[in-house]
Amino acid sequence: MKDGFLRTACATPKIKVADCSNNAINIIEMAKEAAANGASLVVFPELCITGYTCSDLFLQRSLLTSAENALSEIISQTAELDTVIIVGLPVPSGAALYNCAAVICHGKLLGLVPKKHIPNYSEFYELRHFTPAGEMKTKEMFGRSIPLGNDIIFECSDMPEFRLGVEICEDLWTAEPPSGKLALSGATVIANLSASDEVIGKAGYRRMLVSSTSARLLAGYLYCSAGLGESTTDMVFSGHDIICENGTILAESKRFATGIIYADIDLQKLEGERRRSNTFAEQNTTNVAHFHLPLKELTLNRNISRTPFVPESKVNLKERCEEILTIQATGLATRIEHTNANSVVIGLSGGLDSTLALIVAVHAMDTLERSRKDIIAVTMPCFGTTKRTKSNAQILAENYGVSFKDINIAKAVTQHFQDIGQNINTFDVTYENGQARERTQVLMDIANKTGGFVIGTGDLSELALGWATYNGDHMSMYAVNASIPKTLVRHLTAYEADHTEGKLRDALLDILDTPVSPELLPPKDEEIAQITEDLVGPYELHDFFLYYFVRLGFTAEKIYRLAKIAFSGAYDDETIKKWLKTFIRRFFTQQFKRSCLPDGPKVGTVTLSPRGDWRMPSDAVSTEFTLQ
Repeated sequence: MKDGFLRTACATPKIKVADCSNNAINIIEMAKEAAANGASLVVFPELCITGYTCSDLFLQRSLLTSAENALSEIISQTAELDTVIIVGLPVPSGAALYNCAAVICHGKLLGLVPKKHIPNYSEFYELRHFTPAGEMKTKEMFGRSIPLGNDIIFECSDMPEFRLGVEICEDLWTAEPPSGKLALSGATVIANLSASDEVIGKAGYRRMLVSSTSARLLAGYLYCSAGLGESTTDMVFSGHDIICENGTILAESKRFATGIIYADIDLQKLEGERRRSNTFAEQNTTNVAHFHLPLKELTLNRNISRTPFVPESKVNLKERCEEILTIQATGLATRIEHTNANSVVIGLSGGLDSTLALIVAVHAMDTLERSRKDIIAVTMPCFGTTKRTKSNAQILAENYGVSFKDINIAKAVTQHFQDIGQNINTFDVTYENGQARERTQVLMDIANKTGGFVIGTGDLSELALGWATYNGDHMSMYAVNASIPKTLVRHLTAYEADHTEGKLRDALLDILDTPVSPELLPPKDEEIAQITEDLVGPYELHDFFLYYFVRLGFTAEKIYRLAKIAFSGAYDDETIKKWLKTFIRRFFTQQFKRSCLPDGPKVGTVTLSPRGDWRMPSDAVSTEFTLQ
């Protein structure tokens, strides 16, 4: 439970209809197994103590008494477990009979949640037996007054972000599920005890419903359904259990089986998402039941991708790349039309970022049905340019059919150094930035000369690190890569390569194989001398840090923990710590460059535009945010 992680479980036991003693034994055994595996919350199916398909037996006092005795046994036998357990049973109260979820922890019955929406159509006729949930009341049970109602929040005093709400089966399938009110009352986790029978096509709809509900509520959602042992007189139950977190399915059971599934839900992540969304109007509720659970150190049971910006599925990646290029090209095409630009000008270095910018420009001109010759690609070799990158730049321009200019800026930079008294053999920041700013001046003047504008090539990762020359490559009239992280730039370029052939494909593949470098220092034996990742750290690490810091607002300690898991075997702990500290330091000190960024299209959920998702004072200090 450290860092907001909560291990949850859905457990579908094999039952015998109307045999409460037998069912209690199986429930207790599975609850102990789940607790032994670190689960702090385990959810069982609807009416699992009796069986969902008891029909008119629900009206028999013998069954109701047996169910209550079974619940008492479950409470007693699980009292030592550090786990919240939710089981289903019928609960009589006066003249009414409720289909309830019993929430128990440490030998106490915390509350009873009755089903609100009672189905009475097709194969369901629950209104024959059960009364819908009404106003909050209490039920005298086991010598205590137990709250009975469907708007109770169960809150963990030791982990305040763990706030639990409960609904039952049909409640989810209605137009106004109780879970909406529960979430707005603070519930970060919703448990659904279900007995959903299986018919053709229902599993897919159920999966979609659970996933979309968790996304809409910005919550964790546990859906636990009845399985083997229920009567097959008219229905078959598959035990289809699903655990979701904000739209993502974390775990799903095999259907037509029994057993336990587990997933670790990140409650801090969910709370952070709610804080970011000002349309999530949280309300207060007075119906709160508190419980205690000791905080546990978990070995996380969830996938942590090394590349959070990149889909892991190849099919999804292909679709994502196509969509991103379309968004970038559409934004650029709109700007071209709005400004009546005669041309767009790109500094084409033969590196990854400028290559992607050229690809986007080509797609934009094709969208506008304009000549690609209206794209002016300019290579500007200087002291650090290698034959490899210059050659690739020329091949790209020729094979895309764009206009191409080769302007050597060495003389201009040398003259500038003489003018300001810069020693040409002193390879300092002035030496490097002087070249970058000269290139920007050339591009701006060509744009003026041709009635066009300059397309920026820098990417999101560089903006996060401040790896750009202020008023040099930092500046443009439209920055098409501004919200594309470096790890994604590679995949977009690879996607384009897969859709080309011949010399163009070869050049794109060679660019992908070329070390990332600004090429501002003289090469050594015609090889690139200045490798960016040697200086600022691996981009795959920085993109990982960027996602969790900006998108989710995690602490450095939590990011470090996740990174150690994700990059296990690739980097040792000290290396990860070193570059995380570097990332945070640079992110804070370089904000001034991001405070005056040019326009550029938002593509993903993480951008650093001062007009968009990220506003930060340039003078903020990083002391409270860095890794201790």
